[in-house]
Amino acid sequence: MVSPPSVPSVRKPDPSRTGLGGRDFRLLMAATLGTFANYAPMLSVVPLWASGGGAAHSGVGATTGVTMATTVAVQLCMGWLLRRFTLRQIFMAGAVLLGLPTFGYALSSSLGWVLGVSAVRGLGFGMVAVAGSALVADLVPPAQRGRAVGLYGIGVGVPQVLLLPLGVWCAEHVGYTPVFVVAGVLSVLAVPLVWLMSGQRADERESGAPAATTPGQAPRLRPLATPWTLLITAACALGGATSFLPLALAEPAAAPAALFTLTGATMVGRWLAGVRSDRAGTGSLLVASVATCALGMGGFALAAETAAGTTVLAVAAGLVYGLGFGALQNDTLVVMFRRAGPRGHGVASTAWNMAYDAGAGLGSLGVGVLAQASGMRGAFAASALLIACVLPLAWRESRHP
Repeated sequence: MVSPPSVPSVRKPDPSRTGLGGRDFRLLMAATLGTFANYAPMLSVVPLWASGGGAAHSGVGATTGVTMATTVAVQLCMGWLLRRFTLRQIFMAGAVLLGLPTFGYALSSSLGWVLGVSAVRGLGFGMVAVAGSALVADLVPPAQRGRAVGLYGIGVGVPQVLLLPLGVWCAEHVGYTPVFVVAGVLSVLAVPLVWLMSGQRADERESGAPAATTPGQAPRLRPLATPWTLLITAACALGGATSFLPLALAEPAAAPAALFTLTGATMVGRWLAGVRSDRAGTGSLLVASVATCALGMGGFALAAETAAGTTVLAVAAGLVYGLGFGALQNDTLVVMFRRAGPRGHGVASTAWNMAYDAGAGLGSLGVGVLAQASGMRGAFAASALLIACVLPLAWRESRHP
């Protein structure tokens, strides 16, 4: 008589550790707030620091461009890293690479030094961004995953809403060194928070998830090309705006107010677009969101290099662009997930993140180069025109999402 094969026992996850209300998820949220509290203010503070050190517009733009370039580079290597290290190890290493070099900015504002520090921080940010979102899926069962992703999005977005403009204000009124020190400490403090996590995975027995995709089953990238193009084009404008608004707007209060409005409106735009897509179908806001992004950048062009009375116009432009870009983020991601299919969600997510990060970096560099030739107003106007040029692609995509 042949005995039936033994079934290995599976330790049931501790509900106090895993799940939406578990301790591990709360630790992840705190660590995410810390790392993004480092990343967000540096998007505008570092360009100002480089400008104060004598860098030209192209050099100022390169500070964000280099950060995003190394972010994308490490994302290309994530497959190799994930085969060798756990997500917690990758997150902790990323938090160190993001946080410790931030202290180094205070040592010099020379362009070469700033670019070197920014390059290392970009590696850390790429590791944190990928590992953090993946940990959400590990820590929360499928039945709670939608809410968990929403909460994680708040953890990513709140530092950008509050600290992107606040960082500029603090640098100008308190000093750059205190801003660098606080930002560095907040990222490094994420390391013990992640270390305290249990390492348990949530119970996924109910998920019914398919097996991992084999190379032969990998989704084709061509169906993702159009939404990818729409996102990277609008993200280029975002990179230029976050890097150069503090230099382009004459009134001291204009840039912080516009950046605060832009980041807040982006979160609102993403939420509203999500509600809309569930009711009207995917891709229904692509044309409107692209057009709104172009209109917002046009508003920034009008406000740039104007002596006075620009705060209201800049805030209005930030509101319009933020709503459009938030909606575009949601719709392009939903369309890419649908095109890739269940086995290609990882590919779609990686492509979407690379479009966002590469666009922000290229936009900062490109706007800096254009500003040297045509001024800030001309550079922002060119960004608006570039977005308008992809409207036909958005229209075609909206018909066949």
